[in-house]
Amino acid sequence: MSEKKMTSSRRHHLKSLMLQIAASWIEQEKKDNAAAKQAYMAEHCSGPDLGGDHATLMETCKKLHSLIDKIDEERYDLEAKVGKADKEIDDLKIKVVDLAGVKKPALKKVRMSADAMLKALLGSKHTVNLDLRANLKQVKKEVKEEPAEAVGDWRKNIEDKADRKKMFESA
Repeated sequence: MSEKKMTSSRRHHLKSLMLQIAASWIEQEKKDNAAAKQAYMAEHCSGPDLGGDHATLMETCKKLHSLIDKIDEERYDLEAKVGKADKEIDDLKIKVVDLAGVKKPALKKVRMSADAMLKALLGSKHTVNLDLRANLKQVKKEVKEEPAEAVGDWRKNIEDKADRKKMFESA
């Protein structure tokens, strides 16, 4: 089963032959379509007979108008059917997407400052420069130097803790 590769000139020659055959088929199909159209028009739409008086011409016009109205009604009905079918197709496509589920991409961790986040949320027009730390209450540590004898007094430590608690509760 040794398969030999086709030479490029042979491949090019075969391609050009296939294209010539396809082109001739397309030309023949165009001619067939034109002939079928002529046959249909000759069968269903006979040429108007314009010879005659005014009354016969008026009668011919009335017939043509009635045929046009009938065709318009059929066209309207077909458009309504096609519209319903298109809507149903769209609904089914939505159902397929819902059933299949949307695959969400993996989120990436992004480091962003608070100002950049607010800019992204509010848009580039609204520039908000907030220092979020400025609104936090500053609590300063008070350094008390206690004498060495007070270190052992447990009542004093409890009172200091109560004072600190009151300082945070009053805020």
